[in-house]
Amino acid sequence: SLLVPLPSVPPSGPSHVLAPCLPEEGQVNTSGPRLSLATLHSASSSSTAMDGIFSALLLSLMLLFQTCGVCGTPPQPRGTLCRTKPTDLVFIIDSSRSVRPQEFEKVKVFMSRVIEGVDVGPNSTRVGVINYASAVKNEFSLKTHQTKAGLLQAVRKIEPLSTGTMTGLAIQFAISRAFSDSEGARVRSPNFNKVAIVVTDGRPQDGVQDVSARARAAGIEIFAIGVGRVDMHTLRQIASEPLDDHVDYVESYSVIEKLTHKFQEAFCVVSDLCATGDHDCEQICISTPGTYKCACKEGFTLNSDGKTCSACSGGSGSALDLVFLIDGSKSVRPENFELVKKFINQIVDSLEVSDKQAQVGLVQYSSSVRQEFPLGQFKSKKDIKAAVKKMAYMEKGTMTGQALKYLIDSSFTIGNGARPGVPKVGIVFTDGRSQDYITDAAKKAKDLGFRMFAVGVGNAVEDELREIASEPVAEHYFYTADFRTISKIGKKLQMKICIGE
Repeated sequence: SLLVPLPSVPPSGPSHVLAPCLPEEGQVNTSGPRLSLATLHSASSSSTAMDGIFSALLLSLMLLFQTCGVCGTPPQPRGTLCRTKPTDLVFIIDSSRSVRPQEFEKVKVFMSRVIEGVDVGPNSTRVGVINYASAVKNEFSLKTHQTKAGLLQAVRKIEPLSTGTMTGLAIQFAISRAFSDSEGARVRSPNFNKVAIVVTDGRPQDGVQDVSARARAAGIEIFAIGVGRVDMHTLRQIASEPLDDHVDYVESYSVIEKLTHKFQEAFCVVSDLCATGDHDCEQICISTPGTYKCACKEGFTLNSDGKTCSACSGGSGSALDLVFLIDGSKSVRPENFELVKKFINQIVDSLEVSDKQAQVGLVQYSSSVRQEFPLGQFKSKKDIKAAVKKMAYMEKGTMTGQALKYLIDSSFTIGNGARPGVPKVGIVFTDGRSQDYITDAAKKAKDLGFRMFAVGVGNAVEDELREIASEPVAEHYFYTADFRTISKIGKKLQMKICIGE
């Protein structure tokens, strides 16, 4: 009998984009509950029953059309505002045994989101996927799928290989085969981009430097995305210049989707990025052809990052001695320690660093205390941020009281670069209970006139944070359960430090 499919409810969460409503070419969609003509015939003895069935059928068809509007490729506002340059795009995806199945699904979501944001077609963007572990598997070539729907369905079917990590072999495969004429690549020309996006979460078992150099020399622009405990040196060997634009790191596969907009913009030729919301401006976005710039409301100043705004004038009277006390205990974990470094540099970005304005010092503590650099050692934001990035993780206990005592006895002394008469600010960052007493040192710091901020994450004890924080306490202590949200605290701190100046 003729089968009429009823709509199935798309799965919740962002992964629903991987389940297009339309069946593949040459197939009949027979999933979900079904009504047959035989069923309708058996009910014909009752007109009431027949009316009910046809009403249900009509409703199901209406729902089917509505559902297809959301569970397939969603409408892209970028489509009318962004024309992507014709590109031969090849994803090179690590599916070694360290990538768990649920993490690999996140990579597939990321690929699908990037594909949704580009113009797909034989004369526009063509997409191929290389899947690699100990061996390389060509999932599909640049010439295989000519439509966005076909690409999304093909991505959905990719399975992890779950063996080793031969990244160099995969890049060589891209040069010799994926970007070849026989696989659908176009002749090298200024009118076409050749782009490879490499996603990996580990250290390769083969060399990548020479083969990556050959790929770049062949006109392939390479983006390298590292996840978790990836070897950052390897990413830099793979990626094209400038490295700041071509190397990305995410702490886990669960947040890899946040890179989607970056690649949609990278392929965009003409767009109104302010209108689409694809910008990082804190207050005002001003569009220009193919790009944008940020501005601030009256009374605010654009910071040197070109995106955020502060109420600081940046002129006379903004002198400040700021010292970070950073918890480097083993409970923080290496991947979160990298997020803490970004948090520090986020604060640094909001300051005007010079001999007459802001000076920054950094102290790390665990079972002992280590001064990373004193106040005034670095005279520019660039040098401070570079030193923060190089900071090594101590990975021991949590002696917060000892760190506070060091702040009082050493960090804010003239011998360590502190300036007489200049406001002193301490930012204490911790993720757990202190293993020593903090009361006396916390009180002395505030009695000496230091303005103390306390930032706690995870298992930090709020009573200890309150004890460290200056008055009014509610404005000087912050807590979040998740390291991934500390950038929000950073934004609040930027403004509070600024107002303090």
